[in-house]
Amino acid sequence: MADKQHLYIVDGSSYIFRAYHRLPPLTNPQGTPVGAVYGYTAMLWKLALELHQADGPTHLAVILDKSSTSFRNDLYDQYKANRPPAPEDLVPQFPLIRDATRAFSLPCIEEEGLEADDLIATYAREAARQGWDVTIVSSDKDLMQLVGESAGGGRIDMLDTMKNQRIDVAEVVEKFGVPPEKVGDVLALMGDSVDNVPGIRGIGPKTATKLIQEYGDLESALAAAETMKPSKMRERLIEEAAMARLSRQLVELKQDCPMPMALEEFRLTAIPPAPLAEFFTTHGFSSLLRRLEGMSGEQASPASAPSQAGDSAAPAPESSGSRQELPPMATVDHASYRCVQTLEELDAWIARAFAARVIAVDTETSALDAMQADLTGVSLAIGPNDACYIPLGHTCNDMFAERPEQIPFDTALARLKPLLESDAVLKIGQNIKYDINVLARYGIAIHPLDDTLVMSFALDAGRGEEGIGGGHGMDEQALRHLGHTTIKFKDVCGTGRNAISFTEVPLDRATHYAAEDADVTWRLHALLRNRLGDEGGTRIYERVDRPLIPVVARMERHGIKVDREQLARLSTEFADRIGALEKEIHALAGAEFTIGSPKQLGDILFDKLGYKGGRKGKSGQYSTDQAILEKLAAQGADIAARVLDWRQLAKLKSTYTDALQAAINPATGRVHTSYSLVGAQTGRLSSTDPNLQNIPARTDIGRRIREAFVAEEGNVLLSADYSQIELRLAAHLADVPALKDAFAKGEDIHARTAMEMFGLVDRDTRARAKTINFAILYGISRWGLAGRLGVEPDEAQAMIDRYFERFPGIQRYIVATLEQVRECGYSQTLFGRKTWFPRINSKNQAERQGSERAAINAPIQGTCADIIKRAMTRMMPELEAAGLGHVRMLLQVHDELVFELPEADVAAASAVIQRVMDDAAGPAIRLDVPLGVEIGIGKNWDAAH
Repeated sequence: MADKQHLYIVDGSSYIFRAYHRLPPLTNPQGTPVGAVYGYTAMLWKLALELHQADGPTHLAVILDKSSTSFRNDLYDQYKANRPPAPEDLVPQFPLIRDATRAFSLPCIEEEGLEADDLIATYAREAARQGWDVTIVSSDKDLMQLVGESAGGGRIDMLDTMKNQRIDVAEVVEKFGVPPEKVGDVLALMGDSVDNVPGIRGIGPKTATKLIQEYGDLESALAAAETMKPSKMRERLIEEAAMARLSRQLVELKQDCPMPMALEEFRLTAIPPAPLAEFFTTHGFSSLLRRLEGMSGEQASPASAPSQAGDSAAPAPESSGSRQELPPMATVDHASYRCVQTLEELDAWIARAFAARVIAVDTETSALDAMQADLTGVSLAIGPNDACYIPLGHTCNDMFAERPEQIPFDTALARLKPLLESDAVLKIGQNIKYDINVLARYGIAIHPLDDTLVMSFALDAGRGEEGIGGGHGMDEQALRHLGHTTIKFKDVCGTGRNAISFTEVPLDRATHYAAEDADVTWRLHALLRNRLGDEGGTRIYERVDRPLIPVVARMERHGIKVDREQLARLSTEFADRIGALEKEIHALAGAEFTIGSPKQLGDILFDKLGYKGGRKGKSGQYSTDQAILEKLAAQGADIAARVLDWRQLAKLKSTYTDALQAAINPATGRVHTSYSLVGAQTGRLSSTDPNLQNIPARTDIGRRIREAFVAEEGNVLLSADYSQIELRLAAHLADVPALKDAFAKGEDIHARTAMEMFGLVDRDTRARAKTINFAILYGISRWGLAGRLGVEPDEAQAMIDRYFERFPGIQRYIVATLEQVRECGYSQTLFGRKTWFPRINSKNQAERQGSERAAINAPIQGTCADIIKRAMTRMMPELEAAGLGHVRMLLQVHDELVFELPEADVAAASAVIQRVMDDAAGPAIRLDVPLGVEIGIGKNWDAAH
């Protein structure tokens, strides 16, 4: 141990809630909920071991909140009034968490009438006064007031275990813009929506920091208000000074509390195994018990210890297969892979796969389109370097060579089918939806399944590097998590004119490539499955994302019929109109040029025609993006308006009317889009090959394209669309009574907003209110809103201020959301989906503001995505239960689902679809607003709107 004493104080309450939200509901052998207990125990054990083994820590204590009230409630009866009661299944876990702490033989401190923060402050100050160093294990912003040197020679810092980051004076200054001793003044001005500290209305973190930086402290800022220029801020500083002073008292940490235990009693020693063994046994934490036994080198459990292989309360997945300890992750060894070319070998591998109960599966095909590609081979892995490739459709590019030896195609699939469909064997894939669709065409239905692509997204959405799947592709994951560089497809098949089909790849090279895919997938699953439990991804993956995979795969196989003749007519019409526009543009320019060339267009607009506002980028050419052209068109530049029309038509022709004809599957006569579960950072599905989600919905051209999407003879299309779901969720998340009341009464929400904002409702005010409603949810700036409404920035800012005055909950939501994201790096949906924003604290203003805008909207848009995914997962079972299993769900576009069904079933199916979509949030989440669903019917997609 070091000579200097070093005290670590754990903010136990933060551990409890992190543990509760990270793990699924678990119960012990007595039937008591213990999910939070399990997570808390694992986290505390990890911390205690790390600190005991580190150089420096000498003392450790855990401090908890004794009750929900404190002396602050006497100062202000609304203190923490907005906090909901603890979840019902968490309440019985609080005493068990105290038992867990004591089982570690660690001090567990709590006092009636005092918050944990006050006890932490008292112990930290006393230890520092005695010359000890102190580390507070927490990321609580209130505790940052304590950071820094003490007169006694001790130093206080913080440790954020979520980010593994130390918080010292420099980090506090970076976060608040003021030193720790001034943090309380900033907090008093900005308030705290979580604890319901009032602060001063309209003053956020930036303004609060600026005031304290300029005037030194709270009292000086309040005193200076009289001399400030007239403004709403000045008025509120004067009118709400008493509230600011009260807030200062509320955020002030009490540092002279009675200390129930002496500092010396906190000395950190080795963890005695007996109390822990008894605690683990009582609650069925068998894997923790085995870990304890392994550390102690002896049987640590009493004779009555459970003998099952896994925890009765451990967060194992329902279909996790074998619960045996995973083998060590050896370096990838391609020489260990096997090419299976005989039936005897295949039977042996299938038998081993059944015994393993967890296998990775990958298919190799002749093309990328799962609906048309031929199956070339299947690879399996049952452990690191324990993988094989089963070639099924390989040929040879040498006409004089013999075809490679392979098991007959139908025979091999007949042997593999029972394995791939067995409920007793978990099948893991990387983007397994592709493999599901390939094998479905051969009569094989993969089940049950896990997907490492989707697991990675549930954990790291927004955090990965740019690339395939936003950083969730196998190559990126293998490099990031395993330190392994995979064999690339181009390495075995080549590129360009020399490229060959995978069917022509020699079997030795094909085995290295294909078996590696399965091996790496197995390894990634072993790592990601553990991370899901440790990092809070289990709930969203198990309850929303994983069940959706086979649903989306089935939608892709259904496809949708398009009218080829209608598309051909539109292509011809668009081509004629594009030609006419080109002539108009050239006439306006006074010269012919390539309209699709940004450089040539920029030279025409700004050099030849002399329009103002041209900006050259690093390449030296003018920007001619849509915003620039729209601005020029608004200023009366006809050529800019014509170029915008030309661009839209050219894009719609190439992307839809031409591409959709080429995309018609000759075998089905339908178009089969591909949906990505990881394509949008907030969790929304994205559509590719072809993209059916970007067809303009409210333009005449977009409607005419939608008319080409038709039902089969005797059927109709049914469109079920969530109405204004983002605004409904904003009203719930931000707790806005006026908006909740409007939705409950079925009012026109934009008209209600217009009345609140402008005092009257007409076409203009409603249109403005609609723009503002959606723009605010995307964190729009005064300049952005000014551009959308065609007003001056000051007028736009006045509208934003008015909006926040009428709907203060929206501003509280924005402030609280940004505060959370800045502190922990991610936002969360109501269902627990995390979206990471690694640039939220960037020093680059554009990066930071872009992250802030996205962070404000992510919980709302992400919750929308989660809700419609839950509706999709529940839809077919409910339709089947109603005798409507023949109804087919075809498309998901933003907040809309499109079905195909016989016209005679419209009434019955509509009732089921409406009910499933209305109830999709429950029972997990009870919303304060109804989810409105609008249903339309028609022979084509446009008519169904």
